Amino acid sequence: RFGHLAGNPVKTVSESMKTFSNECGGPINALYRNYMTDLVATTHLSVVDARFIMDPIWALGFITVTDVLLKNYPEKAFAEKMCTSLAKAVDLDYDVLKKEASKVSEWAQGKGAEDVAAALRGEGGSEVASVANTAKGDEFWLYTRFFGIGLIKIMELTGTEATEEVMAKWVKDDLGKTSQKAVADLDQWNGLNSKLSMMETLMKEIEIREKKKMADRLEDKAKAAIAKAERQKEIDDAMKVEE
Repeated sequence: RFGHLAGNPVKTVSESMKTFSNECGGPINALYRNYMTDLVATTHLSVVDARFIMDPIWALGFITVTDVLLKNYPEKAFAEKMCTSLAKAVDLDYDVLKKEASKVSEWAQGKGAEDVAAALRGEGGSEVASVANTAKGDEFWLYTRFFGIGLIKIMELTGTEATEEVMAKWVKDDLGKTSQKAVADLDQWNGLNSKLSMMETLMKEIEIREKKKMADRLEDKAKAAIAKAERQKEIDDAMKVEE
């Protein structure tokens, strides 16, 4: 199936990283730098695989990761730029990804776990069912982390508890694919969220300290201005007496 690709040049991780850095056009906050570097590398390795197909569930996973990772980034405009740069680094379009992701997130509203399970079995005419039928008919179908995170987001949207049992059922029993990687990605995602929660606390502490420093500087400036005004008044009063 992929024989025609033999010998074709494959984009390297360093090339994707260079594109990402150039598109960002500025330094990344130190607390986020390693996360973004890892994200570029893992996304690249998925996309360059000949079996890769971008589908709405994968797109939902991509958008979920970038939203969660960068939701507390100090500079919102630069956070958005990193998202578009990440997509461009792997030859994708961020706006297209958001549009594809919205198809699944909108469908999931008001649905339950069994509705999702049925769609993953290929039942109905939803985007999820379409993805499932494509996967079921492809013996070379590639599972990637963003697909798993897309399923985790669907759990959230449908009020389904994100457990290993649910993930295993959806992927193995309903979709008909091996579920080991998906279950492992669920555990890793929970761990990442714990780290991000700690990072959020740290960022808030830094923000509070910076605000206090700014307040202290403004107070010092105000005191200096008052002292200067008082000295000037004393000089003016002294000159009036001499007159």
